[in-house]
Amino acid sequence: MGRRSRGAEAAIAVMVLALSTACGSRLPESDFEHRDRGTASEPAGDRTPIRVGIVTSATSPVGGNAFTGPRDGAKAYFDRLNARGGVDGRLVEVRECDDGGSGVGNNECVHELIDEEKVVALVATTALDYAGASRVSRARVPDIGGQPIGAAYDTYPHLYGIYGSLAPRDGTTGWDGKQYGGTEVYRYFKREHGARTAAVVSYNQPASAAYARLVERGLKAEGYKVVTEQVDFALPNFRAVAADLKEQGADLVFDAIDSHGNARLCEAMDDVGAEVTAKVTNVQNWTSTVTEDYKDAPRCRNALWATGSSRNFEDKDQDAVREFRDATNDLEAHSQWQLEGWAAAMWFTDAAKACADRGVTRACVDDHMNRSQGYTADGLLIPVRFERLAEPPKSRRTCLSVARWEDGRGWVAQGDMNNTCFDVPQLSYEP
Repeated sequence: MGRRSRGAEAAIAVMVLALSTACGSRLPESDFEHRDRGTASEPAGDRTPIRVGIVTSATSPVGGNAFTGPRDGAKAYFDRLNARGGVDGRLVEVRECDDGGSGVGNNECVHELIDEEKVVALVATTALDYAGASRVSRARVPDIGGQPIGAAYDTYPHLYGIYGSLAPRDGTTGWDGKQYGGTEVYRYFKREHGARTAAVVSYNQPASAAYARLVERGLKAEGYKVVTEQVDFALPNFRAVAADLKEQGADLVFDAIDSHGNARLCEAMDDVGAEVTAKVTNVQNWTSTVTEDYKDAPRCRNALWATGSSRNFEDKDQDAVREFRDATNDLEAHSQWQLEGWAAAMWFTDAAKACADRGVTRACVDDHMNRSQGYTADGLLIPVRFERLAEPPKSRRTCLSVARWEDGRGWVAQGDMNNTCFDVPQLSYEP
């Protein structure tokens, strides 16, 4: 697989456990097979709007706003781009579709955007069940900067996830159905903060427990003593978990539980006096609403750390971050997913500009994406690569972005993400 962050994997686990019985069945691919896919071809010199699509599970059973960050960031970028004249004088016209978090809805969105709206590309896709991914790939529509909430971006050609991919992407997930992830997060806390004992908290639910086992493997590979804690999904006793964390002397706490469960765990840790070096959360929870979300857990709140593969959205000393913040100033809150959606829209725009002389078509944009090696979105992303390796890497040099929450300051970047790098083993897992 590509450089999927541990945060992305955690988000996947949490979403799957929350929706293990909630999603509908998928529409048969044959329902769409014989309809006109459209080429979305425009001749060079055309001044009609360039149409792009954004698929978001905006009303999924996970809850409102859980998936909307990338969409909001991408729309903000396109609004600013259009205010400055668009791409070679052509405005970018955004077509949105909410798939409701189901496979049925996702297939319908893909059909609507590709066949009816005839978009040139999809941008910042954030779909809980990307059932239409194979159809997007068959239509050769580039899907740019999507969030890897499933295996699609390590499975199909023409799909370009925000973190890149090393997998063959020939229709089979990863390598023979297995994906690979590194241990860079665990190495970071061990090297930089001397952490030696780590706890992993999960629910007694299959997806949660499976992700917890993956975290446990990675921690053990880095030499940690690992404390496993499992709570009942329906009636979790977080106070008992917190008391044991204190007793075991855990330096770090990782989890495979949802946002609400994390807040309750933090409250329990404060109640029993369990203090840790870091309560490590994922990129989906890297938001400006921490004070509100963890209002009853001030000590645990100030031990929150987040890791990912993009520059901290609070790092306003960086020009690219400052532009993002200026353009999204009217949003009620900010998040790392918004910044990554902004980066995805920039990525499409750079591809479209490269195609302007020949015509902004699906084929041209896709060809540009295939040659997008080391893309950084003006420094917002750790350099992204797409390589089709025949064999999975046994180890890899991986960099990560790290931030810590501090009341009064927000998320504070810990070093430069392009220099916080480690040569780490790549461990296999089945999505």
